[in-house]
Amino acid sequence: MIVLLISILTLIMSLIYSAMMLFLRSGWEKLGLFVLVNKQFKTSVSVLIAARNEENNIDKTISDILSQDYPADLFQLIIVDDHSTDRTADIVQSYASRGVKLIRLNEGEMLNSYKKKAISEAIKFSDAELIVTSDADCRMGSQWLSTIVGLYESGDYKLISSPVAYFQEKNTFEKVQSLEFLFLIGGMGAAGIGNKMPTTCNGANLAYRRDVFLELKGFQGIDDLASGDDELFLHKVALAYPEKIGFCKSRNAIVYTHAKSNLGSFIEQRRRWASKSTRYKNKSVLLLGVFVWLYNLLFIFNAIAGFSNPVFWQLCLLSLMLKMFVELIILIPLCSFSGKKELLRYLPLLSVVHIFYLIFIGIAGNSGKYYWKGRLVR
Repeated sequence: MIVLLISILTLIMSLIYSAMMLFLRSGWEKLGLFVLVNKQFKTSVSVLIAARNEENNIDKTISDILSQDYPADLFQLIIVDDHSTDRTADIVQSYASRGVKLIRLNEGEMLNSYKKKAISEAIKFSDAELIVTSDADCRMGSQWLSTIVGLYESGDYKLISSPVAYFQEKNTFEKVQSLEFLFLIGGMGAAGIGNKMPTTCNGANLAYRRDVFLELKGFQGIDDLASGDDELFLHKVALAYPEKIGFCKSRNAIVYTHAKSNLGSFIEQRRRWASKSTRYKNKSVLLLGVFVWLYNLLFIFNAIAGFSNPVFWQLCLLSLMLKMFVELIILIPLCSFSGKKELLRYLPLLSVVHIFYLIFIGIAGNSGKYYWKGRLVR
């Protein structure tokens, strides 16, 4: 009787998970590939970057942004130095003659979210119509900004999420991260927007109207968390303007960053990302996360129960094969879009590792504190 019940539960949850993956695939397909046609821009833009101890990266990021083909009189670059102890501020200051603005945070009291504070201060300094955020260790092509603004001017958008991808992966660990990150940004983030159910985005490539930020009182209500300047703000905008969220589905709009080089920094990053989940306003998104966590826990249960009854091993294997198949269905177009089809060979490894990873992060991300940029935060 117990074997039958577990078998039925495994089948039901596997079918639900499969339906979810197919739904996400349909959301990705609903997003039309954006092609920039009109280059007669009119939107003023402030590109904002919060930087802390990025002396090894920020010079390249600044150079990429200053090399944009967007009209120079319509955009400005504002960089907020978040108490760096290296040469970050000096490097930024060296670009002052080219119009780059430097703001230095000088907080007397300890904060839990310095990044949100940095972005808020930069927005006070800006008078542009559109705010575009990125990170100090990112790279982008020369058409990045014009492509995003082109989509913005083509419709009545309040917030636009754009693709972020890893590049220059050095080993299997980084390549597996890259594949998983494609799933997060495209399969979850972009597809959710395509299905009119925004769930996630990434602050390394995010645009929103300045007046909307002010109207919604910025990060008020979510400023006690270190993370969430992107995803939780997306949820605030989606709650107020559910039909005004867009995704810039264009390779020219991709921002590139690096995967984490070691397991420790990867775990800290994902704990930070997972820590936002308890603050979701849309409880259906939270329930979705709980379901996925329980679904992966069921794999562990079946694997352990198989020592007493081999039928559970068969259940585990069959459900794992189905899991990999539906994940392949959604990852094929994502890898094709990003030009990373070669990453699909790592799907079997990712599908197995992901089970243990999600169970651990689901617990660790919602308990205790973690380190971010050399600070202990929550």
